[in-house]
Order: sequence, then C-alpha cells, then structure tokens
Amino acid sequence: MESSSRTLVCSVLFLDIAEYSKKPVAEQLELKQAFNQLLAMAVEQVAPRDRIILDTGDGAAVTFMGDPEDALFAAMTLRNGAGTLPVRLGINLGPVRLVKDLNDQMNIIGDGINVAQRVMSFAAPGQLLVSRSYYEVVSCLSRDYLSLFRHEGSRTDKHVREHEVYSVIGGRPAARHFADTESRLRAKNGTWLGFRKSALVAAPLAFVALAGTGIVARAVMDKPPPAVVEKKVEEPPAPAIMKKEFLEKRIARLEKKASEKSPKTQAAAVGAQPARVDLRIVPWGEIVVDGRPHGFSPPLQALELKPGPHVVEVRNTSHPSRIVKLDVQAGQAVTIRHIFQ
Repeated sequence: MESSSRTLVCSVLFLDIAEYSKKPVAEQLELKQAFNQLLAMAVEQVAPRDRIILDTGDGAAVTFMGDPEDALFAAMTLRNGAGTLPVRLGINLGPVRLVKDLNDQMNIIGDGINVAQRVMSFAAPGQLLVSRSYYEVVSCLSRDYLSLFRHEGSRTDKHVREHEVYSVIGGRPAARHFADTESRLRAKNGTWLGFRKSALVAAPLAFVALAGTGIVARAVMDKPPPAVVEKKVEEPPAPAIMKKEFLEKRIARLEKKASEKSPKTQAAAVGAQPARVDLRIVPWGEIVVDGRPHGFSPPLQALELKPGPHVVEVRNTSHPSRIVKLDVQAGQAVTIRHIFQ
C-alpha cells in the first residue's frame, strides 16, 4: 500500500449485520442488498469527497472527514430505518491515515477505525453506541445533542483495553448541524444560552473537533474548511498536525501566554495561600486530582491546590494516563507538561 503520510482525526461509523455468517448464502445475499440500499440512503446527504466507505463483508466502515454530526445523523438514519434488519452500530472519533490499496483505491487505516469496530462490538442489534472521544466533541456543539446520549459505562475488548461508551437514544434533534442553531441560540447580548462564544470554542476537545475534522480533512481533499464559528482559528500546517513539533509549539504558545500576565496579577498569585499548578497538556486530557475530576485541559489551564501532598492524573481515552505526585507549599507554582502521542 502507498501511504499518504498524513494522519487525520475523523469520525468513523462501523456497522455490521448481527449473526450474518450463520445465515444461508441466499439469505446473506438478501440481507446485504437491503443493507447496501439503507446505507446509500443514510449517507446521500454527505458529499462523496467527504466520506470513504469500506465494505467489510458483513457490514461497512464509513469515515466522515467533514462535520462530526455527519456520522451521528447517518447512523441514526440507519438505525431508525433498519426495521427487522439486525444492524449494530458504533461511532468513534480518532486518528486515521489515508492510504492507497493494491487496486490504487483510497483506503483508511488507523486506531480511529479499530476503536469504532470495538465500540460497535459492544452494541446489541438495533443499538447505536459512541466512544467517549466522539461524545465529548458532539455534546459540546449544541444543547440539542445532550439529550441524545446516555452513559453506559466502561467496556473491555478482547485486547483488555477499556472503552467508555454512550448509547444514542431518542429521536433526531430539530437542527441538522450546529451552524443551523446559531441564529436561534444567539441572544442579543452576544451570548448563547448564557455562555459566551469563547467558552464554547474552548470546550473540551475543540482542538480535535475543529482542527482535526474541519481543517485537516478538508485540506487533504482540496476543499477549504467551513467557518464553524465566527472566531478565527489559527490553521496549522496540515502535514504536521499530529506531529511532535507542532504539539511542542502549542505548549510554547501556552507558556508565552502565561508569562504575559501583568506584574500585579503575578504578585497576587504568589501571595495567595493555595499552590498554583499550571497545565500544559497537548492535545487534551481529563484532569483528576486525588480521585476527583476537575475538567479538561484545554480549556483548563491551571489548578489551585491546598498545601500538602496530591496525586494529579491526566487521562486521554487513546493513551495511557499520566500520573504526577506533588507535595506543594503555600503560594508555590508548579507546571505539569505532557504530550499524548
């Protein structure tokens, strides 16, 4: 295979027909024909250049390189229109790589598609499950989407790898895309539902959602990225989007921003009783202090801890956790740096 040497972050929908291999050949043919027709109907609203469909024999894997919602709405259309067709569905957001197979056709490989298959394997016929990484992105895009998900807990695959999964319940939300709800949710004072745009833009995994799916994937397909929000997002060079050099530059920018605080603000921080722990996590991580979750970094950039010993754990669904043991003093400043790669 010839690799494109570009790693992208995409939404991957993996689905199959339950107990397909146990059916007689004639019945398999009928089931696959009905499945193919249903799949074609579900993805017809997504431009062909924004998706890659792989036939897996008893099902299919669809990689969406545009809006994260494309995978959700296609999967819900499949689930709701399957009828008696016993389809299992799973969605994941993760890294994939474009390659060309022996027939010179575009293909997809990578952990993003592997995890989507494992999430699907936990589903019952007619059930749609999503990974935590996908849930974190889509749930931040619109309040309409929050009611669609129910946490199902942790599942362990055959490789003893744990996956946090959420089931998709209920019907389709009123709006098709986050952009469709912008005018409805925007208030006259410049906030959405009481939150400023900057807070929504800085939601957990926004880097993955915007830079990964919006900028990188469409740059590969020679299509300019859509303006998801009004705030201008700095566009990194596409070939280096997941490379160590780019991640290190992000940490340098975060440190420079922290160093530009006014002397008055810095003096107040030193004189405060709690210790300050600055966070430089790339691309993202869930922060857990002494067993209690404190949010995601970014957007979280600092913690205030009481003097004494603490255990800080930085979690990422696709990588081993980073555990740091601290014994901080009053007014002490500590920095935790980590790159998940």
